[in-house]
Amino acid sequence: MSERKRAAAVIVRDGRVLMVHERSRRSGGGEWWTLPGGGLEPGETAEQAVRREVFEETGLVVSEARHILEMPYPSGMTSVFSVTVADGEPRVGVDDGIGPEMLGLDWLPAPELPIETHGGVPVPPMIVVLPTA
Repeated sequence: MSERKRAAAVIVRDGRVLMVHERSRRSGGGEWWTLPGGGLEPGETAEQAVRREVFEETGLVVSEARHILEMPYPSGMTSVFSVTVADGEPRVGVDDGIGPEMLGLDWLPAPELPIETHGGVPVPPMIVVLPTA
């Protein structure tokens, strides 16, 4: 079985990185913060996928996407893009009832996240797991 390819977006505004807060639908699955993104649909390029996923998850329209690196993710290798979006405030996308439940979006301060820099783009970890109570 081949790994599923994914695409993710690093969107920076005023020194903050847009992250998605999600919760597992499985019992006791936990919560986490992750970059906007998701799996590629059949016939879709990674850039097409990142543009679609950013819009679906945040309502923001990608104006520019620049590939910066490939990185492993629990469900497959991920193409990470530095993304510029049109003006506007993000809003939580519609819940499809299939994947993790989207709880919210927030601009998290880049300095508070462990960061790698690729071509001047701060890349937080793909996923930040929150401790369970």
